[in-house]
Amino acid sequence: MQNRFGLKDGVMLVLLLTVATLVVLGMFGNDRVLQQVQQVESKVAELEGAVAAGSDSSAALSELRGELTALREAILSRPVSVGDWTPQGSPTSTVSGRDESWARPGVAIDWQEPWGMGSQPSEVPGFSDGGEFTEIFSAQLPRITPYLSGDVYSRRITDQVLESMAAYDPETLKLRGVLADAWQFDPDGLWLRVHLNPKARFSDGVPVTAEDVRWTLEDFVFNERIEAERSRSILDMIEDVEVLSDHALEITFNKALFSNLSGALGNYILPKHYYSQFEESTINQSTGLLMGSGRFKMESNDPDNQWSPGSDVVIVRNERYWGTEKAPLDSLRFKVITESVAALVGFRNGDGDMLSPSSSQYSELRSNSDFLTDNAIYKWVNMRSGNGFIGWQCGRRGGPPDGQWTPFHDKRVRRAMTMTLDREQMIREIYAGVGVVSTGPSSPSSPASNPAIQPWPYSLDEARALLKESGWEDLNKDGVLEYQLDDEYFSKGTPFKFEFTITQSGETTERIISYLVSQCEEVGILCEPRVVDWSFYSDMLKGRDFDAMIMGWSASGPESDPRQIWHRDSIQNQGDNFIQWDNQAASDLIDKGRQTMDAESRMLIWHDFHDILHDEQPYTFVRVAPWIRFINREIGNVETYPVGLEPAEFFRIGESDATPTS
Repeated sequence: MQNRFGLKDGVMLVLLLTVATLVVLGMFGNDRVLQQVQQVESKVAELEGAVAAGSDSSAALSELRGELTALREAILSRPVSVGDWTPQGSPTSTVSGRDESWARPGVAIDWQEPWGMGSQPSEVPGFSDGGEFTEIFSAQLPRITPYLSGDVYSRRITDQVLESMAAYDPETLKLRGVLADAWQFDPDGLWLRVHLNPKARFSDGVPVTAEDVRWTLEDFVFNERIEAERSRSILDMIEDVEVLSDHALEITFNKALFSNLSGALGNYILPKHYYSQFEESTINQSTGLLMGSGRFKMESNDPDNQWSPGSDVVIVRNERYWGTEKAPLDSLRFKVITESVAALVGFRNGDGDMLSPSSSQYSELRSNSDFLTDNAIYKWVNMRSGNGFIGWQCGRRGGPPDGQWTPFHDKRVRRAMTMTLDREQMIREIYAGVGVVSTGPSSPSSPASNPAIQPWPYSLDEARALLKESGWEDLNKDGVLEYQLDDEYFSKGTPFKFEFTITQSGETTERIISYLVSQCEEVGILCEPRVVDWSFYSDMLKGRDFDAMIMGWSASGPESDPRQIWHRDSIQNQGDNFIQWDNQAASDLIDKGRQTMDAESRMLIWHDFHDILHDEQPYTFVRVAPWIRFINREIGNVETYPVGLEPAEFFRIGESDATPTS
């Protein structure tokens, strides 16, 4: 005779488990699990009806068994506190019922409130659920695979799909738990113990565990066969990641740095079960392998059908999102229109809901009543406000040992280039007066910026004198400087000629090229423009394949770690010191500053570092600019946070409510 488990048996089992659970709840007052039991009871009633109707409910029974398993785990794992009694072998707990069994005794626990939206969409007039939001990008991003992509465009996408253990609060800029619901940080800064929120799930429903954290850091980021040098360069302080349990881990640091807490907690956590299936070479060649635990996800994670450059990036709402609120929008779309005039036309024709305009477009339309009827303009300074610069190749183009030297190996030449450019005029005429002249890597408002440093003056005469001092002079009177020495860098008589690389961005690109070429001619230098697509930049920088280029950096935190861009170690392994500026004194200051825990003392070190940068001029810092965004008025709940924008809070206003607002 076969021993069959029938549907009625399943219902009886459910009833028995429910009664047992209610007894436990009667003892310990577990309201949350009671709600779960009530939901199971409702399903029991549905199954009883199915039995009566004689229907096939094997799928429903399977689902119910799964929920009962989860329920049993919740009951067993939930800390219980009744007076002073603690069952033998159960987790230690506080009076509030929080499990502290994972924590080191005697060290304060920093408990975290659940991460929520800064502005609740449903409480804003005109709220509606669903629809799509489209942002227009001005450059083609090469990839969105995490840790391999490093540009600002891919970051806007990955921020919506991936989550870290902690992030900066959009309003307060305080570090707050996201995947982590608590942590302990060593007062001496040498270890960090973290507890993950047991509710956290990746978009495919698999729980986020401490092993995912360990694997992300040790087997992905620290794997030198994976092209994640940008992150490796600033996580060099992590010595070890130890998994203590499914939801607890400890990170050990090899040195105490001011950035240990934010650096360790602020990394995207990847699902091991997804990324570990790929070889390192496959990951390096990928363009769209993107899976995480955030409010949005890729519509498909099929590696054979991943996103590739040239098509819109579309991410859809994660209906399984584990956190407190799902995103109101069904999807976010990111469309590329590289030519600025075409991008504005597309925006005004409804091809996009948000555009980062050129400075001249902002100047022209900021008071245009017709434009402002349908669109709002947002302008503000935040922690991600960009710092634009021209970078000079200080090392061998193409890298050592066979690369060719550029004229910019000499700091006198670099300073001359800075003094050849009237940056106030550039801001007025190229950027429509938007921005202020920059002197270094930090915003002038940052305490890390040395207030005593003033921009190098615009002076063609001083520029010519510096060029002559460094060996460049026009002796044959043909209007072009020639090298007057014969050494390891150049042969005597070599003309001063360099290639200037810039991305295509319409009128702004044309104005920059025109100005730079004409100013170089004034001092006898030949500037040859090379206009490329943004997707080319990544490979160009990794290969050090340029003489000079223009770009901008956008910070990801209130205080940046300069090691990533400026340390001599970051020249190696395709790091972000792509100009190959090798200055021992600056690197020593970076090391000293990172190990200085007192903020006031650290700022003084950054001031000294700023002073070296100012003297050496590896970059000509052009301007610090605010964020400017054109946004369709049909998009609601747009908040200009100190951290930037939060698209997950946006919604598309219902038709009856789509009226202009200030």
